[in-house]
Amino acid sequence: MSATPLLTLSLSPVDGPRPETTRRITRGVARLMVDLGHAPLVEVALPNGRRADVMALGPRGEIVICEVKSSLEDYRGDRKWGDYAPFCDRFYFAVSTGFPHTVLPDEVGLIVADDFGGAILRDSGPQPLAPARRKALTIAFARLAAFRRPF
Repeated sequence: MSATPLLTLSLSPVDGPRPETTRRITRGVARLMVDLGHAPLVEVALPNGRRADVMALGPRGEIVICEVKSSLEDYRGDRKWGDYAPFCDRFYFAVSTGFPHTVLPDEVGLIVADDFGGAILRDSGPQPLAPARRKALTIAFARLAAFRRPF
């Protein structure tokens, strides 16, 4: 009998070619996470069936999830962001410079990013994970990162 993995590489159709804006924002968010001392992974499937665009593990073990929104229509058509909270300490929307920030909820963080990096415009208030869940997610994150490495 095999156990279901806690985190997996997403194999959904969205893994195909993504719009250029989404790629640029994702790249900038990943670079920002590295600059902050976090180890990022992109396209991480969560146990609840959702897919984190960027998930990062911080130097103190904190888990950050960033949901990339390439346009206002992308944001309005996607209301699943509340489903990420059980799997992270901090949650951010990541958008491009032209995105209308005022439509985003105030209770989550905000990152503006492009190909070259990003900036946190609004920090996400920490909502610490339970220790057992943090341990399970951290181990799953490490295993996923290791299996993504080429052999």
